[in-house]
Amino acid sequence: MREPQALNPFEFLSAGRIVFGSGTAQTLGERAKALGARALWVTGRDRARVAVLERQLQHAGIELAVISVAAEPRVEDALAAVEAGKRIGAQLVIACGGGSVLDLGKAAAALLANPRDPYDFLEVVGRGQPLTAPALPLIAVPTTAGTGAEVTKNAVLASTEHAVKASLRHDSMLPAVALIDPQLTLSMPPAVTAATGLDAFTQCLEPFVSCQHNPLTDALALEGLKRGARSLRLAFRDGSNLAAREDMALCSLFGGLALANAKLGAVHGLAAPLGGQLAAPHGAVCARLLPLVMQTNVAALRARAPHSPLLRRFEDVARLLTGGASATIEDGVAFVAELAHELAIPPLSRYGLTADQIPSLVAKAAVASSTKGNPIVLTSVELTQVLERAL
Repeated sequence: MREPQALNPFEFLSAGRIVFGSGTAQTLGERAKALGARALWVTGRDRARVAVLERQLQHAGIELAVISVAAEPRVEDALAAVEAGKRIGAQLVIACGGGSVLDLGKAAAALLANPRDPYDFLEVVGRGQPLTAPALPLIAVPTTAGTGAEVTKNAVLASTEHAVKASLRHDSMLPAVALIDPQLTLSMPPAVTAATGLDAFTQCLEPFVSCQHNPLTDALALEGLKRGARSLRLAFRDGSNLAAREDMALCSLFGGLALANAKLGAVHGLAAPLGGQLAAPHGAVCARLLPLVMQTNVAALRARAPHSPLLRRFEDVARLLTGGASATIEDGVAFVAELAHELAIPPLSRYGLTADQIPSLVAKAAVASSTKGNPIVLTSVELTQVLERAL
């Protein structure tokens, strides 16, 4: 048994209320009514997929302004959502969809209460100022199992001007209610199941090896990894497997809780600028990068911090994923690489990444918020090698 180590102080923030379980989406109308009578209703491209929930809100007497997003949200989409909400004097925001929808909902809730230039608040590409007024209350209803955005306090927006994705972040942007019904994920096609599931998997692994982990996030990350390792393949092969869908919804939820309180790492640090330049699913990018970043982190720790307790965490991950008490770090990396292969994750060149784009991507990744959680500071050469191998 390992010797105990001194702990750094930590905080833990989450949604005001987390409601989990098959069938719980049926309570959306009553939960929304408790927060206001006029709502901005944010959905994905296919609004018909959540028509039954929209009717539920209408039956509850809630006036709706509707905005839909077809892809990862841009700053322009957030401004359009704000205008739609203003027209009815929205008192709350309800976002029902994948991570892009939930991010747009959080951004709209923040900007409706703070009607200023979004670049005043955006990190990295903007001025990064804090909100001056609390965001409107938000109900987040995920229909995918991947981003964990229902329990995080940031909204990722693409800046067309800067060709990068950046976050708008504030404690008040945590949803008032996270309503997680795994039945809403049953219709996800295999490719979406793979990409979102591998994003959830990554968002459990990175916080566990993060330099900012704490005992609460450790417990959540390990439980999420266990459920993802046993159920992602099952959900990919048979989307009607409700038990597997429930596991993946929990993997996503636990990853969101962990990353919101322990940060991520270089996988997401690289994925942010990649997402600003490539028309690629975020989860697929993370899945391609994850085993490569794991290898790079381990090599860097062995070379520059061989006694770091974070290095042993990669051994813990390997044993959990493989089920082998004597599994090595290399076994864990192989497990992740094989999982991505089975789920048909392509190289990034398939999405248009070229070698000449790599230097600018590395420069942006080095200052990304997620990168601050990496277990060791990676050099530009190391980040470059990751992307070259991901091509």
